[in-house]
Amino acid sequence: MGGASGKSGHRVWRNARLATMADGATGLGIVEKGAVAARDGLIVYAGPEADMPAGQGAEIVDCEGRWITPGLIDCHTHLVYAGNRANEFEMRLAGATYQEVARAGGGIVSSVKSLRAASENELVAQTLPRVDALIAEGVTTVEVKSGYGLDADNEKKSLRAARRLADERPVTIRTTCLAAHALPPEAKGDKDAFIDLVADTILPQVAAEKLADAVDGFCEGIAFSPEQMARVFDKAKSLGLPVKLHADQLSNLHGAALAARYGALSADHLEYTDEEGAAAMAKAGTVATILPGAYYFIRETKKPPVDLFRRHGVKMAVATDSNPGTSPLTSLLLTMNMAATLFGMTVDECLAGVTREAARALGLLEQTGTLEAGKSADLAIWDIERPAELVYRMGFNPLHARIWRGQ
Repeated sequence: MGGASGKSGHRVWRNARLATMADGATGLGIVEKGAVAARDGLIVYAGPEADMPAGQGAEIVDCEGRWITPGLIDCHTHLVYAGNRANEFEMRLAGATYQEVARAGGGIVSSVKSLRAASENELVAQTLPRVDALIAEGVTTVEVKSGYGLDADNEKKSLRAARRLADERPVTIRTTCLAAHALPPEAKGDKDAFIDLVADTILPQVAAEKLADAVDGFCEGIAFSPEQMARVFDKAKSLGLPVKLHADQLSNLHGAALAARYGALSADHLEYTDEEGAAAMAKAGTVATILPGAYYFIRETKKPPVDLFRRHGVKMAVATDSNPGTSPLTSLLLTMNMAATLFGMTVDECLAGVTREAARALGLLEQTGTLEAGKSADLAIWDIERPAELVYRMGFNPLHARIWRGQ
């Protein structure tokens, strides 16, 4: 999809209204009579059409007054998995507790079993429909975590499958190694020994094969302690990999502060983060990734402290957290509505959260996330009257065209 086919060459989208999302711009950085010009996959101009330098031989696309935003970015997903956990959903609806579901072989362990049994090709095939759902809503960049392999071979298989999504579809994929996600059955309850395996074996192999762009972990009572996560982060740092953290989702273990201490790109979930954590994140420039899908799906009642983040100037991203167990969500548009409705985020915060701040949460703000010269020509063109419609509607997709790297 896009204005036209053919080589990325030189193309101009004119007669458009822009939400540039430029850092430091007021609100959404709106340009009423705007144009975007791209050459060789990069934006060379974005601003008022009247000020645009004349482009010789450019292919012109008339947007007929439509809105252009940066391509959307889903900065937190667990997209590569096998099978699903609809049966657990059914059990919980019938009154089963989390513990009962786990005893019946459910929970993350059931996803581990399914992923280990699947081939890399099967993983790619099962994941592509989920990628397609995101692409159909104007998403141009997707972060994909491992974390259902939980041993060296299966974590690498999962990350290779994630990397291959970029060969199969016109989309930018960023991979994150989340080996410290849960305890595999063979670990027999020994968390420290498993963290040793992650730090001494899995991460060095993943780094040697250049399979991950970042390292993540789950810091929680049911997962790993701050001390255990620090061990993983120390190893990631020594391998030159940036870190992010599933933090403070079900309790306050001061995961946000831990993430900030390591200069993490982002800390994610954050329902239980306190003022100290928010202040630390602001100082470190660590993005707060807000995940309303999981909050909704597991019927959490504690909301992330959005006001606290605003007060301290913490940047907020918004993502689907697409995963089989707690957020089987593949719509970033619906995610924005949930962030607004459930957490009181503003339209501007939601839209920045799936563009500029999501790029920041992936360490990609230099390359994408705003309509500015020098960045990748990743655009979403919408049939809307005003940007608020993208957040206001539920289950409605007004995408007119999606441009990835100028195509």
